[in-house]
Amino acid sequence: MRKIVLAPLCALVTVAVAACSPSGPEQTNPELAPRGTPMTKVKPSKQDLTTKISISGKVEMNPTFGLVAPVAGEVRYFDVAAPNGTPTKPIRVATVWKNQTPNYVEAPAGSTFSGRLVDDKATVTAGMPIASAKHVGYAIVGDIDGQQAYKINGALTDVVVQIKNGPGPFPCTVLGTIAALPQGTIPEKPPVTPDTKDEKKDQQPQQQQPKDQPQQPSSSTGLRIVCTAPADVQMINGATASIEVTTGKSAQALVVPVEAVAGQQGKGKVDVIQPDGSRRTTDVVLGLTDGKVIEVKSGLTGDEELAVPGPNLPEGQQQGDQQQKPTGP
Repeated sequence: MRKIVLAPLCALVTVAVAACSPSGPEQTNPELAPRGTPMTKVKPSKQDLTTKISISGKVEMNPTFGLVAPVAGEVRYFDVAAPNGTPTKPIRVATVWKNQTPNYVEAPAGSTFSGRLVDDKATVTAGMPIASAKHVGYAIVGDIDGQQAYKINGALTDVVVQIKNGPGPFPCTVLGTIAALPQGTIPEKPPVTPDTKDEKKDQQPQQQQPKDQPQQPSSSTGLRIVCTAPADVQMINGATASIEVTTGKSAQALVVPVEAVAGQQGKGKVDVIQPDGSRRTTDVVLGLTDGKVIEVKSGLTGDEELAVPGPNLPEGQQQGDQQQKPTGP
């Protein structure tokens, strides 16, 4: 009799529980992280941020470097004679004319003219290599890849070198440009005519002058940095060295961990945690990074709490700014 009474009661309890349970998959708030997901909160902080790039280099004798146009305009070259020794003063090699104003290009003291890189009377842009020069003596030379070039190009005032098992670290003065150089050309002197021969004879001193040695034009080079050490640093040709270039400095920058940001350069996104625990994806403008933290130039006040890891953007959205959508039918 006891068993007959309990069976219907159990059936009723089972029906009641089933009626209270939701049917289908569990409903979640899309703005909240799934239950059990580990999440770290961080707040932006301020610190001095310095970014550096390290380049492998070596000691070389008489390396070639490029001289650039100071402004956009038309280039006109001077006929530069072969030097009779190491020049102790700058040598004027070209003029870039803009708005009828001359802008001179000079090879620095301690270097010799090594070739023209564009045609005479060519139109050039500011910063374009137009002549090559050869440093007389030792210098540090480091090869640069394309990804480093744009980071280094505007940051050549703070360069430090350490020679392996040798002197250093010491400041290194950069010569010319890091841009790759085409092969240089040195035009031949115009032929001597009877008229010019008589003129030179009248102007020539009584003592016999040595014949001009033919100048060898410079060879093409890749992207590289050339810098000179202080005079008291002992150099050995071929010695390996490490070149450190400071590419950026920012005093008291607002920074966040790189793990909290989606994006690396320019524009990025972060997840700001709201009081109710939900996430709000926010656009930010990014600056310098040392690989651990990244500068946030705008988009945050510094009082927010951010989720780590940051937003996980779809691949198409990450590449949306880089790809141009087709237009038309």
